Amino acid sequence: MAGFGAEDNHFVVELTYNYGIKKYELGNDFQGLTVFSSDAVKRFKNDANSPLDDMGNGTYKTHSPDGYTFYLVDENKKQDPVDKISLGVSNLETSMKYWHELLGMKLYKQQSDRVLLGYGDDQCKLELVSLAGQVVDHATGFGRIAFSCPRDELPEIQAKVKEAGHVIITPLVRLDTPGKAAVEVIILADVDGHEICFVGDEAFRDLSQVDPTAKNLLEEAMDRDKSDEWFAKRETK
Repeated sequence: MAGFGAEDNHFVVELTYNYGIKKYELGNDFQGLTVFSSDAVKRFKNDANSPLDDMGNGTYKTHSPDGYTFYLVDENKKQDPVDKISLGVSNLETSMKYWHELLGMKLYKQQSDRVLLGYGDDQCKLELVSLAGQVVDHATGFGRIAFSCPRDELPEIQAKVKEAGHVIITPLVRLDTPGKAAVEVIILADVDGHEICFVGDEAFRDLSQVDPTAKNLLEEAMDRDKSDEWFAKRETK
């Protein structure tokens, strides 16, 4: 889990390494993550191996090593630097009914080809971007967006989605974590197949405490990783 602050009040990205998979095919579902950080822009400009495309007005476009799109804004914010995550949708009106009317997200901004939604003024927003009738292609590199909410709201969310006839991938379930709090989750799919997870907030806050040893553990794991050697042997056979 990586972010600009504690997971219980900042947007974080969950990076998952799946053994044996060297490449992911990206679709048009993930349209980008926007981050406000002058420091990040400066670091990219000083790194010849990390190119930036100047989009104008202090905004730059770049890509992660796996090809995911990031937008960096040369400006700092008092709250979470992660400003918004953008998802492609095939029909903006239909998606609005799902996210705004059914899931109860607040509408912050609306344009002809996109809308900005969220659950809190000082939180990362969700931007739905119209693909002008194109089918949303999740390919193999798709992810999932997650929200925490009071545990008591989970049954109501599930009931509303079920009544509306939408997909519930994983009905309300309790997930035990040895030695830690057990969380309750629901996993849904919207009209375009974007996966959405709602997590009971009370237990989530216990599980999301920052691990002071996280950086060292990650570096040690990367040092032990022999993926390049494994793929090299496999490709020579």
